[in-house]
Amino acid sequence: MNRVVVFPIGVLMIALGVLLIMPAIMDIVSGSGDWQAFAISSIAAVSIGGLMLLSTFGWGFHLSRRDGYLLTIGCWLSLAIMAAVPFWVSDMHISFTDAVFESISGLTTTGSTVLTGLDTMPPGILLWRAMLQWIGGIGIIVMAVTLLPFLRVGGMQLYRMETSDQYDKFMPRLADICIRITIIYVALSILCAATYWELGMTGFEAIVHAMTTLSTGGFSTSDQSMGHFANPSIQWAAILFMLAGSLPFSVYIRFIHRFKFNVFLRDSQTSGFLLYTALAILGMTVFLAVNHPGGFLENLRQAAFNVVSVISTTGYASSDYLTWGAGAATLFFFLSMLGGCAGSTTGGLKAFRLFTMLKGSVRQGGKLMSPHCVQIIRMGDRQLSDDALSGVYLFFFVMMAVLGIITLGLTLTGLDFETSISAAVTAIANVGPGLGAIIGPAGNFEPLSDTAKWILDVAMLAGRLEFMTILVLFVPDFWNA
Repeated sequence: MNRVVVFPIGVLMIALGVLLIMPAIMDIVSGSGDWQAFAISSIAAVSIGGLMLLSTFGWGFHLSRRDGYLLTIGCWLSLAIMAAVPFWVSDMHISFTDAVFESISGLTTTGSTVLTGLDTMPPGILLWRAMLQWIGGIGIIVMAVTLLPFLRVGGMQLYRMETSDQYDKFMPRLADICIRITIIYVALSILCAATYWELGMTGFEAIVHAMTTLSTGGFSTSDQSMGHFANPSIQWAAILFMLAGSLPFSVYIRFIHRFKFNVFLRDSQTSGFLLYTALAILGMTVFLAVNHPGGFLENLRQAAFNVVSVISTTGYASSDYLTWGAGAATLFFFLSMLGGCAGSTTGGLKAFRLFTMLKGSVRQGGKLMSPHCVQIIRMGDRQLSDDALSGVYLFFFVMMAVLGIITLGLTLTGLDFETSISAAVTAIANVGPGLGAIIGPAGNFEPLSDTAKWILDVAMLAGRLEFMTILVLFVPDFWNA
């Protein structure tokens, strides 16, 4: 493997090993024997990382575009496998397949789980699951800034710099942006944890749920997810912070510079996302009022929480919304594919691509009526090139193709069509719960076969890396460059 790829992975391995000390300490304090699993994993991660650094010591480095793709994929794969070791060697005695599934689901902030009995589980495991999602949340934003703009797949081009084709000029500005994003991410996480604690969660529960809320991951400390907490204000707080994680972090940077809240509404992607989220909440509230009569505030809270949870690809549950009827299940199925804004911690199609395709379709319809008319597509104050538009359409085509392939693969393992297609959607959109009795909000992914879980592992990684990052490896020109 290229040394320029090995060295950063080694650094990340050592960092992962250091982070593993935190859940080990948590288990020691609580008296759980699982601290040994984290200690062994920490030593292994630091040792492997150290060997990787020693093997590349003294070599110069220049990161090419191809190396960037290989590095991104290598980092996610190596970290996912190493992060699975504590699950595998812990007292839970789960299989390696289940351990890797839980690890990948955490790092990709999908939130699907094979674990049950979370309410009585050692705190170290619960903390590690939350840490994986928190790391994955900031990781996808940094990747969006550094790599995905080169793929021209649409949404991430919001981060494209004018000097991005000049390596020496690009890096200082890139480092500055990454630092600001990290500070904002940490600050929001602390604010979220403090809010949860003030509303009645224990300190540990508040920290864990803050990590999984801002990362829009959805892992919880209870099998009942957010339904475990009796205070309705906790769900309202979760709605607020799930939305916060769904917004592009570039808008937060602009807000800090100007301290004007109108920067959120003036950003066309953000305002559009908030608009269709509000419409979905309103529609679901009306649906509940008609089909499940109850108090208005209760219906509004249930509708808002579950709509935001699904549309932000967080995957928390306050109740089993599949019992609300076929209409609700259908809406949630389509909402799970949308996701939040480009440049956020969410998965899915993203609002930027949705609006770009809609505007592109309108322009194409206009050309049918007036072939010589020149129509410019804008996203806010940015003019989108035909290249960017083509990238968005390509992304959508690839997403649908991967959805079909994953669904077919799952049906071949013996799953019914509803479970297969919803599992495929929840994996590539990094949502969490699917539809049906097996993997629905009240279900679990543990009953699935090992083959199905490995298929979903690939789907979760492909969805988190936005497909093209992986598919570019199969292009001959990529290797000949």
